[in-house]
Amino acid sequence: MAVVTQNLVHSHDRRMLALGLRLFSVLALSTMSLLVKLASESGIRLTEIMFWRQFAAIPVALTWVAFTAGLATLRTQRFGAHLRRSFMGVTGMVFTFGSVILLPLAEATTLGFTVPIFATILSALVLREQVGAHRWAAVILGFIGVLIVIQPGSGGFPLKGALVGLMSALIIGIISIHLRDLGRTEAPATTVFYFSLLSSMMMLALHLAPLPEAARTLVAWGPGAHSLNQWLLIVGLGLCGGLGQIALTASLRHAPVSTVVGMDYTSLIWSTLYGWAIWGVLPSHTTWLGAPIIIASGLYIAWREHRLAIAQPKELTP
Repeated sequence: MAVVTQNLVHSHDRRMLALGLRLFSVLALSTMSLLVKLASESGIRLTEIMFWRQFAAIPVALTWVAFTAGLATLRTQRFGAHLRRSFMGVTGMVFTFGSVILLPLAEATTLGFTVPIFATILSALVLREQVGAHRWAAVILGFIGVLIVIQPGSGGFPLKGALVGLMSALIIGIISIHLRDLGRTEAPATTVFYFSLLSSMMMLALHLAPLPEAARTLVAWGPGAHSLNQWLLIVGLGLCGGLGQIALTASLRHAPVSTVVGMDYTSLIWSTLYGWAIWGVLPSHTTWLGAPIIIASGLYIAWREHRLAIAQPKELTP
């Protein structure tokens, strides 16, 4: 009896640790989005923001690996898979940071909540997974929430920003499928390290490459030296991004996705507070109406997948 009680307490402690890590990761990544927006407004270009975001995360990731699994876990037999993940990650970052720059923080965050919806669609189309009526209904409900937020044709929501935000969610959905495959053989720390290293090298190579002038205007960094305030923004967004990514990954070591995923939606609280405190902007009434529908859709998809994962072994039992 004492052993059972001890195990229950230990399990409870692990869940609470996982929830705490997830909440911290949401705060860190929400703060990173804030710093990305401030850095852009200060004159730092998107490509340079992306480089420093990834480059500054490398020592954070190395320190985490050194004090946890050990540097030996960085050995990999799947360098090509990490390279593909990094390419997709850079592409996703362009759209993710682009939506943060183009939209108010709360609206960009709300569109980011559509990732589970796109991941469900891609699971059915790409992985040929069985998606039942319950999850398809949640997908449809989620897109109804998107339409409420965007209000197409009304002119009240920037169409360019909406398309960039939805494209970001789609690419992150594609990345989530690729990460499932990587996760079969690679430790989370290994994936984080190679993504930070390879993506920062990609951005630096683009910056230094002798490109045509038309292409150079898209990837070149801004001219001139940065001010102290700009360097503080750069260092801050790199640290917040690295720490947030590590905490996000570490939370899954102590509890399944279904346990911690609800914490992700607290990012709307932080983005709303940041938007109000710094720019004096609050989410529109359509965002208040549509966001709960999108969140409910994502939570139901996560809950349904969790229930199916529990039931699957029973169905396979002869």
